[in-house]
Amino acid sequence: MGPVNAPRPSLVYVYRYSGLGCMFAAGVMAFMAGGWLLDRWLGTFPVLLVLGALLGAALSTASIYRRLQIGRESGEQGPDAEDR
Repeated sequence: MGPVNAPRPSLVYVYRYSGLGCMFAAGVMAFMAGGWLLDRWLGTFPVLLVLGALLGAALSTASIYRRLQIGRESGEQGPDAEDR
């Protein structure tokens, strides 16, 4: 019998993938904020805001993909591994 307060294996994946979703949202918002600030400074609203959102989404997607690839290479199993 394991520790009493240990999370169930399925909740571990919920936490992990929720964290990745929050990381994606934070990356997009950070680049959008940077684009908005540059737009205000340069007077080019909303050009850099949109470019910042697109760049943030692309970089966040690449970061999440890289993290998932590292997890796969280290031998981590996905949430449906018990079903196989």
